Amino acid sequence: MNKISIIIPVYNEMSTLDKILEKVEQASFCGLEKEIILIDDMSTDGTREHLAELEGRYKVFYHNYNQGKGAAIRTGMAHITGDIMVIQDADLEYDPADYEELIKLIVEDKADVVYGSRLTGAKPSRSFMFTHWLGNKVLTLTTNLLYGATLTDMETCYKAFRTSFLEGIEIKSNRFDFEPEITAKVLKRKPRLYELPISYYGRDYSEGKKITWKDGFHAIWALLKFRFSD
Repeated sequence: MNKISIIIPVYNEMSTLDKILEKVEQASFCGLEKEIILIDDMSTDGTREHLAELEGRYKVFYHNYNQGKGAAIRTGMAHITGDIMVIQDADLEYDPADYEELIKLIVEDKADVVYGSRLTGAKPSRSFMFTHWLGNKVLTLTTNLLYGATLTDMETCYKAFRTSFLEGIEIKSNRFDFEPEITAKVLKRKPRLYELPISYYGRDYSEGKKITWKDGFHAIWALLKFRFSD
């Protein structure tokens, strides 16, 4: 393995974008070359204009209208050239210092997919909003029941994939239901899947968090739908 692709969907993250890019640049990737792919989902706070200034350093793509996180990741996936793909939110909830442990299992050919769990208690994790904690528990339990898995945190952003394992998987979800869709389609392929503890510095709505309770219903529907179809 020679390269890792980091996909960063971006929507109105002007206050955190430079800091997260700095953290990604400083992270260790088991000696792999890295490519950073940024997708702006029609930001309106100056993020879009700032990204134009970064085009010489990173791969940058722009949506002409706001489509959602899933659509941004789909755009990014169409342009990856790495042997491993990871997803990074543009806020500061997740710490790129956790990358190396996640991808090491793939580099050593022990795993096809590795999820970073925020709920093991092994690393710092800001207390969840109760509704988000409960929703995550329900969604993860539903995932395990439908797909015969033992995940603790299906909704985690930190998912690392061997790129070749994703070949033929088509992502259709545009919003936060990307997480259950990719999980469903991966689990149906019976991967060597591991979970590892990660740090989590969650935000509340006053700090810019975007996911809402309505997204939970879309996630449950996605889990049911993709259990029986592609």
